Amino acid sequence: MELLFFNRVPKVGSQTFMELLRRLAIRNQFETIRLAPADQQMLVSLVAAHTPPASYIKHVCYTNFTRFGYPSPIYVNVVRDPVERVISWYYYVRAPWYYVERKRAFPDLPLPDPSWLKKDFETCVLSGDRECRYIEGETHEGIGDHRRQTLFFCGHEPQCTPFNSVEALQRAKRVVEEQYAVVEELNTFNRINRNAFKPPVSEAVKQIVRANFTREIEFYEFCKQRLHIQLRALRDPALTLPTTTTLRRRRAQRRLGRL
Repeated sequence: MELLFFNRVPKVGSQTFMELLRRLAIRNQFETIRLAPADQQMLVSLVAAHTPPASYIKHVCYTNFTRFGYPSPIYVNVVRDPVERVISWYYYVRAPWYYVERKRAFPDLPLPDPSWLKKDFETCVLSGDRECRYIEGETHEGIGDHRRQTLFFCGHEPQCTPFNSVEALQRAKRVVEEQYAVVEELNTFNRINRNAFKPPVSEAVKQIVRANFTREIEFYEFCKQRLHIQLRALRDPALTLPTTTTLRRRRAQRRLGRL
């Protein structure tokens, strides 16, 4: 009996992973918990109050349960190529259904400028538009800030907020190594939440953007490599996993590996 914690990163295919967990919940008779914590203490006590087996799914940074006197859940997550992820977010916030949902939730919210809605990602990058200048050290951008995938693994500390920082990268790597049973990679499973309004972006423009995502890309590649080593270890028990994974997390990996 375990508690599964999926602190889902936005725009990495987490809808697919949520659907997988929903089906597993039916098959294995555990509850999917989707709660919005006000702060870390409330989050930990709220999640810990549920009787395992259960899962918690929410856009939230890594939270250290032991710091508040509770045992750690089984942490899992999904990562995506950082540049593909920001492109996905760029068009997601311009999709018609996004503003329909926003308008329903917030009737007084003004509609965006039509020229902003029509602006494509390539033009945004090549013109040096503020929205598409990914500057190292920045902590926030207008509509959300989905450039920082490491933030979801680094945690809630102030050192985790600057974009593309060395400290956020190293902390995120350490948390993944020590706390996460599995960090899946988007391209290893099918997507169910595609945006038909997202046009193709040239490789040349992607390369321009990648130059500013060096440490975010390093983290993504780190997670991919770790996953591949884990998959090889699952197929060959003689191999050693690259972390000091506990027996509890090994069981979780085997269960996920059979899916």
